[in-house]
Amino acid sequence: MDLKTISNSITKRPGTWVFWLIVAPTLLRLWFVATGQLGLVQDEAQYWDWTRHLQLTYYSKGPLIAWIIALFTGLLGNTELGVRMGSIVGAALFPLLLWWLIAGFWKRPMLAALAVFLAAVSPLFQALGVLMTTDNPFVLCWTVAMIALYAASTPDETGKDRGLWPFALLALAYGVGILAKYTMLGLAGLAVGYGFLLHRGGALPARFWSRLAAALALGVLLGFLPTLIWNMHNGYVGYKHVMYLIGVSGEAATHMFRLSRVPEYVGAQLGFALPWWFWLMLVAGWSTGAHVLQAVIRQPSANTSATNSNKTKNSASGATFAQSALLVVFFWPMTLFFLAWSFHTKVLANWNTVSFVAGSILGALELERLLVSNLLRRTSRLLLAGGAASFALMLVLHLHQLFPLPSSINPAHRLKGWQDMGARMGEVTQQRFADPKHVFFMSDVYDITASLAFYLPGQPQTYCLWWSSRRMNQYDLWGGPEGMLGWDAVLVLKGDAAGMPPVLTDMFASVAGPYRYVARYRDVPVRPFYYYLCYGYKGLWPHHESGAF
Repeated sequence: MDLKTISNSITKRPGTWVFWLIVAPTLLRLWFVATGQLGLVQDEAQYWDWTRHLQLTYYSKGPLIAWIIALFTGLLGNTELGVRMGSIVGAALFPLLLWWLIAGFWKRPMLAALAVFLAAVSPLFQALGVLMTTDNPFVLCWTVAMIALYAASTPDETGKDRGLWPFALLALAYGVGILAKYTMLGLAGLAVGYGFLLHRGGALPARFWSRLAAALALGVLLGFLPTLIWNMHNGYVGYKHVMYLIGVSGEAATHMFRLSRVPEYVGAQLGFALPWWFWLMLVAGWSTGAHVLQAVIRQPSANTSATNSNKTKNSASGATFAQSALLVVFFWPMTLFFLAWSFHTKVLANWNTVSFVAGSILGALELERLLVSNLLRRTSRLLLAGGAASFALMLVLHLHQLFPLPSSINPAHRLKGWQDMGARMGEVTQQRFADPKHVFFMSDVYDITASLAFYLPGQPQTYCLWWSSRRMNQYDLWGGPEGMLGWDAVLVLKGDAAGMPPVLTDMFASVAGPYRYVARYRDVPVRPFYYYLCYGYKGLWPHHESGAF
């Protein structure tokens, strides 16, 4: 099949393409999760453990992730599928939102199909469709907010104001998004920037600013107030953690400029979108930004109406001024900010996730332009190769167990072994203690603590021991094993034995170990652990020292 045939098919049946681009990946994800191809990663296990302590918010994240997991595990049980069903559902809803914005409001179904395609083959959105992380609901809320903001700033098909419903939807999306991730607070600045561009371009509707201010205020009240109340009762540790993580406080704040972190961050962004599609995003982002800049500099006359300004289209992409402004504001500021911040401190790759919502649409604009133009044979072949490589990579990511990939290049290898570790510790409990019912488990890091909680037989409460200079985590706020005086315990640590934590001799009557165990996945060694057997708990539980958030 050549590129022209594919382009004609998308043009004639965009809805069919979108249907299969949603259904096929969703079925693939359901199979992937239901058949246990990849156990819960550490953060997923921690978020699941939060559902057993539902709160207004948590130390490192908002409460929405725990609420969603609690909903689906209530329906499907405390299983991997129950934990991850929210991500599968969210990944199916995201392309529907893209269709609603682009095909519904913009009346460009082919562009919508191409944007859904770019999102479907993106490793970033594929991961969000499997792993139940805060980015999944965050992306949904961000996309809904973009839709609401566009609807709030443009008239309907008859040229009339759409009324208050877009602002109400914006307030809801903004508030719920804050409950998912604090980064959602930044949307307020982008909304103001978008309004400023519309004002400068002569496309701002009446009463926009007052309604926008009310919507943002209501959203902050809905989303930020619960986190504020919780932090007030917990010494503001959540906010201190965020400041530490982004390099505003702590050791990272003492170094203003570093180059070592930048290549890693840039490489991750290219990998998220795939380099060949990311290039299209940058090309379209540049041309769309130029279109917006020209419209702003042109200084429209005072009698230019918002309706007429919104009808003015970019000759290259066919996007109106309002559409172009929306994409520019929701792509470039986030992309450039986190790139600049990576020169200061370590920026986690997923912090820029939401910029790929607008990025997918920008990439689709450039891809559509290429498809409808008379392409050189070489360009046509490159696009076909890019599409084929994207689908092939999607299959490899979901079917990697069927391929003889060496562990050194298997992207999922380092995430496995937790289930075997939990099973082994269950065996240790039965074999090495006189009363297995009076044994509790602990680790000194949150990820092992959470994975033990999920994968140990019976899914008991586990504890995170503080004995060094590690950062604080949610388990420190829950405290230690109250009421377990005289119990026995198992301490599970990462890697290979490096010496017994000295605090154990004060906590227990006797300690045996260390014992080494290499967890396996399908008979392949994946990660080493070592553990100590602790007898006769004395009731001492070390408290976390302040300073490392």
